[in-house]
Amino acid sequence: MAEQEIWLIYSTFKNRAEALSVAQTLLEKRLIACANVHDGVTSLYRWQGAITQEKEVALTAKTRKEKLQATMDEIRAVHSYELPCIVAYPVTEGLPEFLQWVINET
Repeated sequence: MAEQEIWLIYSTFKNRAEALSVAQTLLEKRLIACANVHDGVTSLYRWQGAITQEKEVALTAKTRKEKLQATMDEIRAVHSYELPCIVAYPVTEGLPEFLQWVINET
């Protein structure tokens, strides 16, 4: 499976509606196999010289390496934040059947 590595993409959004909308778009374009939306995230960060605390919604999406850049580009294109958190992590281990499902769905 080396040539089709699975990746997790993590991003945060201002509200649940935006996170769900982005997930739906990514699924429709077959850029991701699935997404998890995590409500109730409290984010603390430094922005424009001030420390800020906000309620956000996090999204974790599963894709394969060859669709990683297109997925991140799509999130960036539709995201409401000026500088959104969009980071990706390689999956190094997992249930083989699940990893194959991600490949099949993307």
